[in-house]
This record gives sequence, structure tokens and C-alpha cells, in this order.
Amino acid sequence: MTSMPQQVLLRDAMRQLNMTRDAFAERIGSRRRALDAWLLPDESNEFRAMPEVARRFVSEIMASDGRRGEYTQSAHGGALRKATAVDGSHHLLSVSQFNRDAIDELFQLADVMQPIARRRKVSRVLEGAVLANLFFEASTRTRVSFGAAFCRLGGSVCDTTGFTFSSMAKGESIYDTSRVISGYVDAIVVRHPEQGSVAEFARATNVPVINGGDGPGEHPSQALLDLYTIQREFSRLGKLVDGAHIAMVGDLKYGRTVHSLIKLLALYKGMKFTLVSPPSLAMPAEIVEAVSRNGHVVETAATPARALAGADIIYATRIQKERFANDEVLEGFDNAFEINRALIESDCKPEVVVMHPLPRDGRPGSHDLSVDLNNDPRLAIFRQTDNGIPVRMAIFATLLGVDKLVSRSMRDAAWTPPSHIGPDDSVFHGAD
Repeated sequence: MTSMPQQVLLRDAMRQLNMTRDAFAERIGSRRRALDAWLLPDESNEFRAMPEVARRFVSEIMASDGRRGEYTQSAHGGALRKATAVDGSHHLLSVSQFNRDAIDELFQLADVMQPIARRRKVSRVLEGAVLANLFFEASTRTRVSFGAAFCRLGGSVCDTTGFTFSSMAKGESIYDTSRVISGYVDAIVVRHPEQGSVAEFARATNVPVINGGDGPGEHPSQALLDLYTIQREFSRLGKLVDGAHIAMVGDLKYGRTVHSLIKLLALYKGMKFTLVSPPSLAMPAEIVEAVSRNGHVVETAATPARALAGADIIYATRIQKERFANDEVLEGFDNAFEINRALIESDCKPEVVVMHPLPRDGRPGSHDLSVDLNNDPRLAIFRQTDNGIPVRMAIFATLLGVDKLVSRSMRDAAWTPPSHIGPDDSVFHGAD
């Protein structure tokens, strides 16, 4: 454990002990300010190396907890690989495949991936491997994110977008498409407009298949990066996911990201969910019932006004009109649904975190997440998308069995990376 980056060691320990930063600092006899400096990226001006005596003490605490020992370095991905076994193969199709242990393992590996995602380190553990990005539905962010994650581990990517450029336009079945593509590549990411279609791809192949979104069904990798973001934001704020209040706003009927995320969050304890949507776009009843059975509090509201008070996270979604039936009419959706600075200032806690799976609809009358929050540090959407790279790298490394090789394969990047990715990044960008 001594060769592990100190940030990974500390985050791993806090997750294992389920402690906030304040409680953990007290446990190891350190000041919170020192712990914050140890958790910063190495390139930060405020970063400080953790004393060796503190490192040894943290390692001893983890070993004495009795759950892992050498777990972090020697068994990355074991539970996740078991959790993602479908019909003898390793696929990622649904968040229902995960328990908290599998989530923790994946996030520990994502922490290890951070220096690569930040362009500080390089790894070639997937050199020679080829990914097929099969996107039969419009996508920019998710498709490029998966491709970039695969490339940053040394692999290469073949892309196809839309039915027009697919043999499915000629009548080829999903089974045939999957079986043929499997002969060309080593992993497949599929986005398809029909719910359940990605599972059909998986049944035709032993090559790992990842669900990149199946209609109004699920989007498991998005939910995982959302949860990873929540954990990192809460770590900065001294909060735990257990007992959190999550407000989900917008299209909860067709928004597959919220379907997946609420299922993951339901694995935690004592959660409160406020579901805000027009009645016609409410969260599917079977999902609400499943979450409620786990003992969580679920409230509904038809408008954000006064419904967001006390929320730790506001997760906004756009209205997905492209999924509406021909005769479907949207009612009850107006200016009140726009998440903007005025609403945040008047109705929300000062430290609330605002998230969105993107893309947000910036057209007039869309009533989506407002751009007037772009320079507000409470807006986490760009930290959220940046976190997609290490999480998806962790997914690929786990499913392709190279998770234990990543740490020792890293070398320094030869180029100079940007200090900030975008000019509007908040002061918290890159800090953890």
C-alpha cells in the first residue's frame, strides 16, 4: 500500500470507514486543513505531501477495519467483475448489477485513473485493443467520453453514428450486427433508442458490451459518474451520501439518467428524494415503489417552488420531447422549472450542488438549467463531465481485466496539459 498515491489512499480510507473529512481528520489526529492539502492534486500549489507516519497510521486503520487489508491494490474489480457477469460474459447493462462494495471498488479504481484523466500521466494497458462505439441515437458527449477514456488507456476506437450509416438500415438484426462487430473489436459500447435493445446486443457476444443508453431505460455509466461526482463534491463539503437529500427536477419519465441514478442512490441509507416534474412526466411508479420499499423518503412536487429547500443536490434534466408519443402533449411545464441563479439564491441551501447530465437545452422556452450559473462554484456540471473519463476508464479496465496493471503502468505525460480545461471553470475545479 506504500506505493499508492496519497489521495487514493485517503479517499479509500474515508469510504471504507464512511467518514466525513472532519471526522476522519479527527480520527487520524490531523487538522482538517492539513487533510485538505493532502487530498489536492499533486500539481496544485496548495498540495502537501503526507508525512510517512500519517501514511502508516492510515494504512494500519484500514487493515484493522478487517474488510480489505490489501484489498485496494490486490483485488480491484473482483466484486465488480462478478457483479457484471451476464450469461457467463462480462457486460455492463444496468445499475441493478451493482451493490455498494462493487461501487466502492470501481470508484477506488477511478481515483487511481485521475492522474491519467488530468493529462499528468500516461498508460498503455489497453494497447492493441479496439473499441466499437455503436451509437444509433444522437450523442456527442457520451460517445466522445467513452472513446477518450479508451484511448487514454492506449486503445483505439471505431465509431458509427445513426441508423443511416448502419447495416440495420438494410434490415440486419441486432443479433447479426452484434455477432459481426464482435469479430472486429474487443469491447462494444451501444446506444440505442429502444429500451432493452442493448441487452440483445450482449446476448449475441462474449465481447464486453456497455449500455450507453437504451431509450427511456437506463444509462448506467452516467449514473456511476454522477454518483462519483456526488461523493467528491460531498467530500469537499464534509458530507456523506448516506442521509442526503436529492432533488430531481424535470423529465423524470423519459430521463434514463435519473432512472439509473435513483436506483444507485437507493443503495445508501436514510435517503430523501424530492421528485419534481409535471404529472405527465413523473418518475415511473415501479421505480418509486422500489425506492420507497428500501425505507427512503420519497416526496413529489409539480413545481420547483419551495420544493428544493433543504436539498443537498439538485439534479436537473431537460425535457426529452424526442421520446414523446405522437399524441403526447406537455402540460404544466413553464418558467418555474428553469433552474437559475435567482431560484438557487431564494430557495436553496448555500452549499447546494447543482448537477445536470447534459446536454442542456439553451433555446428560449426550454426552461432548462440556466447559463447564468456558469461561473457559480455550486454548478458542478463540468466537474461532472470531467469525472466521466476516470469512471469510464475504470469500467473498461475492469471489464477487460487490466485493472491491477494500471498503477504500475503509468509514466509522466510528455506534453504540457492545461491548468484549467475551460476559462469558466470554478475555483473548485480540480480540487478534491
